[in-house]
Amino acid sequence: QVQLEESGGGLVRAGGSLKLSCSASGRAFRMYVLGWFRQAPGKAREYVASITRSGGGTSYADSVKGRFTISRDNAKNMVYLQMNTLQPEDTAVYYCAATTTIYSAAFSEVDFGFWGQGTQVIVSS
Repeated sequence: QVQLEESGGGLVRAGGSLKLSCSASGRAFRMYVLGWFRQAPGKAREYVASITRSGGGTSYADSVKGRFTISRDNAKNMVYLQMNTLQPEDTAVYYCAATTTIYSAAFSEVDFGFWGQGTQVIVSS
């Protein structure tokens, strides 16, 4: 199993940037496809981005494409989400997630079996 812990959330003005980090403990970090999801108040949790085991492939939700970048460092058991040009609609709790399933460019929440506790991101207008 893998345990995940997010950090890096906070309050930022619209147009600003934040970088979220997720540290993983447990064995065989390279076995896992990793993803980021978010949940805004009153809304369902939604997919943001994912990255393959090697880090060579990524995919993004249309709402963040061109603004967010997911990356991973397998030597450090870390996954990151660089968020640029943030907008108030990006306000949400952001979750790191892991799965051993085959990589897909169309992941949903149910594909991921391991989750962090989340980190809050608030974007003010």
